[in-house]
Amino acid sequence: MTQWVYIHRRSILFALVLFAIAGLFTIYSTPVSLFPQVVFPRVVINMDAGDRPAERMMVEATWPVEEAVRTVPGIVSVRSNTSRGSADISINFVWGLDMVSAMLQVESAINQIRPTLPATLAFTVRRMEPTVFPVLGYSLTSTKQSQVQLRDIAQYQIRPVLSSVSGVANIEVLGGAVAEYQVLVNQERLNGLGLNLDDIAKALTAATVIHAVGRLEQDYKLYLGLTNTQFQNAEQIAQTVVRKGPNGLVFLENVAQVVKTTAPLWQRVTADGKEAVLFQVIQQPDGSTVEIAHAIQKSWISFKKSCQPTLNFPSGMTKVI
Repeated sequence: MTQWVYIHRRSILFALVLFAIAGLFTIYSTPVSLFPQVVFPRVVINMDAGDRPAERMMVEATWPVEEAVRTVPGIVSVRSNTSRGSADISINFVWGLDMVSAMLQVESAINQIRPTLPATLAFTVRRMEPTVFPVLGYSLTSTKQSQVQLRDIAQYQIRPVLSSVSGVANIEVLGGAVAEYQVLVNQERLNGLGLNLDDIAKALTAATVIHAVGRLEQDYKLYLGLTNTQFQNAEQIAQTVVRKGPNGLVFLENVAQVVKTTAPLWQRVTADGKEAVLFQVIQQPDGSTVEIAHAIQKSWISFKKSCQPTLNFPSGMTKVI
């Protein structure tokens, strides 16, 4: 054996060098991920229907969807969890199944019965794999902007920039506050005029629309005319006509009060003891967590410098994961 190794020493050394080079190449070319690349034979359906009671949610949404998805081949078991206005259905498949195809078949089965489900129902179908969990998180804090302004900056200015980073699948924004107008109805006045809450909702829906009213040809160009009746402030909302007839007009301000406020908060995000907005970075299955972290940091710095003269940016962006 020793003699054979001595005779083929050059070949053995050459093979060892090739293995070393291949190892170095693998080290620098293999993506570095926070979670291992494992495909679980599981699909989860998340459904949301507002404030619908759990009993109605189960009868009108959970059971029909369970029956529909059971027609998909390869299903082992189906489990569901229903609460007020929401339901989560977990579907387990056999190992080795093409989960992309299985997810599409599940979504197709739900869409086939979509007309029979509640009109306000929204659902998402996703595969359960490590890449559905965030790998990085950044918090935004500010001493100058309100929580509404801070979330708007995060949602409409910073999020599109970070979403374009190579290897990023999605950027989720949590925290902050969403501005909205609330209509506080005086029930006594409403009943006195023979109206109900459904009349208020229909009037507001019909009053804020954008639609085409015609076309205009001029100088070899075709222009499309649009009417925009979207509300701009609380005063315009208050002037909405709820009912018109021989006795005159009934405006919304006659039966209700319109106030500018924020949407109810179901979760609170803080960083360093301050109210904050959180960015959660979800990577693509073949993405590298290390490269994504470096690229996001560079994108944030360059974007902040390019917009510094015109935007008053939050005071801090802190890595929290």
